[in-house]
Order: sequence, then structure tokens, then C-alpha cells
Amino acid sequence: MKQASPSFVVMRQLAIRFRSILRGDDPDKLNNWLHDAKHCGVRSMQQFARTLSRDIEAVKNAIVEHWSSGQAEGQINRLKTLKRAMYGRAGIELLRARMLPFETAMCT
Repeated sequence: MKQASPSFVVMRQLAIRFRSILRGDDPDKLNNWLHDAKHCGVRSMQQFARTLSRDIEAVKNAIVEHWSSGQAEGQINRLKTLKRAMYGRAGIELLRARMLPFETAMCT
């Protein structure tokens, strides 16, 4: 596979480096990675690097900070999914009835 697709090798190496940067605690390594990704010749990686560069401070904070908003985002996503599924069918009472079993289970 490495011989058949050299761009795959480059993309894989960049992905592994990016993962190690995210799991580390040195945001300065990100600048070198962005430079390498922007000049690697793989269009999708170049686009990814440009997208990350737009909000570089948020990416650096994700490297430095060890907390995550994933739990809150998951609960918000679940609530929005329930609301979309019930749209036009019932009011707040049905929503409350569907949410309460989850809320009591989460508290225990």
C-alpha cells in the first residue's frame, strides 16, 4: 500500500503527528505541523491545516487544557434529537416525560 500510494504515507504520518500533538502538552509543535501539512502536497491535509489555522487559539487551548465539554455537548445533542423527533407531535409535557427517566438515571 505504501508503494501504491505515496500520498497515503504522507497523510498517515501527518495524522499520527497531529494525534501526538493533541495528546501532548506543547502547543508550539502545532506550528511546525501546520507548516508541514500546508506544504505536503495532499490536498485534503492542506485544507485541514488551513481550517485549523483559522481558529488557531482554540486548537492550542485544546492541546493545553485537559478538560472537555464533550459530556455537556452530548446531553445537548440528545435533547435536540428528542425535540426534532417530537416536532409538531406534542408539547412540553411529552418532552418532560421523555427526559425525566434519563435525568433520574444520570443523577444516581
